[in-house]
Amino acid sequence: MTTLITIIHVLTCVLIIGAVLLQSGKGADTGVMLGGSSQSLFGARGASSFLSKVTVVLATLFMVTSLSLSLIRQSPVGPSLLLNAPIKSLPAAAPPKTKTP
Repeated sequence: MTTLITIIHVLTCVLIIGAVLLQSGKGADTGVMLGGSSQSLFGARGASSFLSKVTVVLATLFMVTSLSLSLIRQSPVGPSLLLNAPIKSLPAAAPPKTKTP
């Protein structure tokens, strides 16, 4: 189960990177300010594009897989290195000396 969620998590990471890199930036239309029109510079943004919707879905899937992986690893499935570590005890203290009469 952990392997399947990890594979989905990694694929989602790669797809998010691709979707974000394919999108144009918010200030990409600033160059047309002097000679043309910009639909998102000062006005309303309008409908979101297909890539932005895909990014939202992928980000949601990424968060769900991240939370599920952390919850799976939180429960002790196998032996833990910390639980099986040898316990080093301190040397026993010498008994207090008593005065002999």
